[in-house]
Amino acid sequence: MVNRKELRPESSPQAAYGAHLRRQRELHGWSQEDLAARMEYSGQHISAVETGRKPPTLPFSRKGDQVLGTASTRDSFEHRWHEIQRGSLLEGFPEYVGYERRSVEIRLFEIGVVPGLLQTPEYAQALATSDVRRGSVTRQQADERVSFLAERQASLARQRPLLVVVLDESCIRRPVGGAEVMDAQLQQLITFAEWPHTMLQVAPFSIGERRSFGLPVSLSTLADRSVVAYTESHLRGFVERESSAVRPLLVRFLQLQAECLSQADSVAMIEQVRKGMA
Repeated sequence: MVNRKELRPESSPQAAYGAHLRRQRELHGWSQEDLAARMEYSGQHISAVETGRKPPTLPFSRKGDQVLGTASTRDSFEHRWHEIQRGSLLEGFPEYVGYERRSVEIRLFEIGVVPGLLQTPEYAQALATSDVRRGSVTRQQADERVSFLAERQASLARQRPLLVVVLDESCIRRPVGGAEVMDAQLQQLITFAEWPHTMLQVAPFSIGERRSFGLPVSLSTLADRSVVAYTESHLRGFVERESSAVRPLLVRFLQLQAECLSQADSVAMIEQVRKGMA
């Protein structure tokens, strides 16, 4: 035990993860090499995760849960991995995602970029890489955001809520990631509109001041028919549950839909934009 490094789990979520891994390993009476052999990683990798020198990954966490018997428990490594991820997300957003995952209906309005739930992996990666170049986030944080988005998309694909999306025209005209990435993204929007549990509309520039929102908004309806709203500033996200505050947002969303193109006309516009970018 001469080389045993003391851990400080209170210093960061990643350090807490490492301390938890050591604790679970020692409860089984295993050395780092013992655990490494069972998880099919190197002993150096286990040591680096335990001491916080290497961030855990989702596959590592799931393998750890399998080997150490912590899957679907309060001690789940996958759960702790998600907690680390959320540290790179805007304050307030993880709380909203908890509601999103329990929603039976979701209404989204977005400006400038395709909303995350409809993004292709390449489109999402292009946006994340741009954030890294600007210094807004680290590469690790950017990768965590892309991975977290993929988890959200997979969860909703299983859940299949009614998903109503209104895109400002800027979302389909703003090129992201180059011609190939944008072409695939626009095709994804067209495919999305064909699904039986979705609705897609474009709010064209021509509606001018009749556009009822100046910022993106998400409205999630839960099984008990209560509605949760989510909006963002540049600094944080805001979750609103009080019906007196949420109801006006829902009314404005319905008013916006009335000004939008029909789904058929929206798809036609997207196809036209796609051809123009070829």
